[in-house]
Amino acid sequence: MRVAASWSGGKDSCFACFKAIQEGFEVANLLTMMSKEGNSNFHMVRPDLLDAQADAIGIPLTKRKTAWETYEQEFKSALQQLKTAGVQGLVTGDIYEVPMHEEGWLNRICREVGLKPIKPLWNRDTKQVFREFINAGFEAIVVRVNTKVLGVDWLGRRLNEEFLHDIAKIGTVDPCGEGGEYHTLVTDGPLFKKRIEILESRKATTLDGYGHLEINRFDVKEKGR
Repeated sequence: MRVAASWSGGKDSCFACFKAIQEGFEVANLLTMMSKEGNSNFHMVRPDLLDAQADAIGIPLTKRKTAWETYEQEFKSALQQLKTAGVQGLVTGDIYEVPMHEEGWLNRICREVGLKPIKPLWNRDTKQVFREFINAGFEAIVVRVNTKVLGVDWLGRRLNEEFLHDIAKIGTVDPCGEGGEYHTLVTDGPLFKKRIEILESRKATTLDGYGHLEINRFDVKEKGR
């Protein structure tokens, strides 16, 4: 089946896309909903970084800018456009129900557009998902944190066993950040034909209680170089 993958730039959407391909789906497009400010919703990843990911993976990316009040309308419009191009299903990295991505909401949207919802990670144990992601060879860094639960010192950290151990010590943070505690950017892995190298970044905080990693320079490089 020819499908599109909802793409945030982070680990869950990336791993779900990877799992869907392993299950035999043909992922023809990536889809990212963008904020009015021009970055991806939730993860707040710059558009040129998202383009770099798509280039490194080799799957076309569709970016659709929207406001919160028009999110559903724009999301359905983007899906309809992909359906017209031959897409029959939508892959998402949802694990638990979160605002705008509850199981019922997503199922309804897909039903109204006429697409099959595909959720390879749904209701999985998040610690197991985290370990499967890093054991598969993916590399990701933290690019956004909720500073009420995680300090800005977590920004830029790589996802590995040490990261998982330190998260567990806190005791109130979901291993995959399903409570919005942190968001990531994937830079390499078995889905990638090229890798993304972060060359210059800066940790910053915003008035809304979040810290983010400002990535000022990066490069897309061939594997093995």
